[in-house]
Amino acid sequence: MTAPAPLLVVGDALLDHDLSGTADRLAPDAPVPVVHGARRGTRPGGAALAACFAAADGRDVTLVTALGDGEAARTLRRLLHGRVRVVEIPLTGELACKTRILAQGVPVLRLDDGDGRAAGATDEARETVGAASAVLVADYGRGTADVLREALARAARKVPVVWDPHPRGGPPVEGSRLVTPSAAEARAFAARTEEVTAAGGARRDGGPARPRPELHHAAEDARTLIRSWGVNSVAVTLGPDGALLSHGDAPLLVPAPHCAPGDACGAGDRFAATAAGLLADGALPEKAVHGAVHAATRYVTDGGAAGLRHDQDPVPPAPETVPHPEPALLADRVRTRGGTVVAAGGCFDLLHAGHVALLQEARRIGDCLIVCVNSDASVRRRKGATRPLVPVADRVRVLRALSCVDAVAVFDEDTPERLLKELRPHIWAKGGDYALAQLPEAPLVGSWGGEVVLLPYLDGRSTTELAAKAALDPAERSAGRARAAGR
Repeated sequence: MTAPAPLLVVGDALLDHDLSGTADRLAPDAPVPVVHGARRGTRPGGAALAACFAAADGRDVTLVTALGDGEAARTLRRLLHGRVRVVEIPLTGELACKTRILAQGVPVLRLDDGDGRAAGATDEARETVGAASAVLVADYGRGTADVLREALARAARKVPVVWDPHPRGGPPVEGSRLVTPSAAEARAFAARTEEVTAAGGARRDGGPARPRPELHHAAEDARTLIRSWGVNSVAVTLGPDGALLSHGDAPLLVPAPHCAPGDACGAGDRFAATAAGLLADGALPEKAVHGAVHAATRYVTDGGAAGLRHDQDPVPPAPETVPHPEPALLADRVRTRGGTVVAAGGCFDLLHAGHVALLQEARRIGDCLIVCVNSDASVRRRKGATRPLVPVADRVRVLRALSCVDAVAVFDEDTPERLLKELRPHIWAKGGDYALAQLPEAPLVGSWGGEVVLLPYLDGRSTTELAAKAALDPAERSAGRARAAGR
């Protein structure tokens, strides 16, 4: 297998702190939450976080940035040591730091300090940019991209340059292979372009700005930016809706593989680092954006910034055959918020209306539904060598397409008891054709105060019967329907 291509990251490094605790009351002297039991975490931020993400993908990464002196700079150097090579340029002022205060995983306050800006380029930094085979510019509006702009413009004429812009930063250099603004950033940049156009005597839409559906809005903004910036393509990130890739014509919508509620801090860096790395490997922009959407979704699913390891190593999980929300994290999150966790289980081979009705009813009785699915080996032991008819990857994908399903977990044992111990659902739901005596997991669920609930099952729906009907030739199926109609 070919090793991932190296990547140069150029941009403004930050130091991020999180104070995470719980809040169950307001302060007596002001209408603000009282956060207690706070745990402190520190990690690279900005361009430094993007560089760590790229390194976590197995790449040889060099980061060109301004760090300066001071305690924050020393801490960030320590966090980056051994992960990426750092080429420093001068910084005036203190390194920028961002501190978030979170309660139950939700930010309630953010403090920003440090006014440092890149003070100029060095020969080493220019030479590093000139020798790069692919570049990611993580522009956080603090001057690094500005002082290296000429070198970056030359690089864009030779190698893939991905530019992740910031509203306080400058435009990407002409010829950039891919630019990755969020929808809000794309709107702001496009509005500036419209203002300039209006000052010259014309507007592209012939009138004042007006509300438009988000996708159409993003597509128009992307086309505007491609024309005004002279870049090859723009991928507008849409949060939980994925990303919209435009080359200036009909855009490509790349949906997220699943809904990933949670802390999205750092997801933009995960997206840009993945897209830049894939372009460095020789992928087309369409494949790079597809991979970036999936990587960013996995990152949020696994807890976002809160899911980074205790040593602040932002290593995402390896891509899975069947990417899905982390069920245990979802269950913990719902329990912490006082919600009800519901789980349901089965083989779900040839998903039919009976399955769907059961899952819809299960979801209605709680705040999340986690479906526990037998692996292929587990199904074979239970149903015989001819089953499953549908492999687990496809079964999981179909289940996750149901709006009533929040997460899917696969278990390899004959029963889901090990998985249930991990999830500890408040309710374990099964179809009404089961008896409690047939559910060996019932005592386990009761051991933590959970409840086993049987739900009505639609009569006449069976995977076995569907499989048998599918095996008949058309004439036999027609005769069977005629006999059924004559009864």
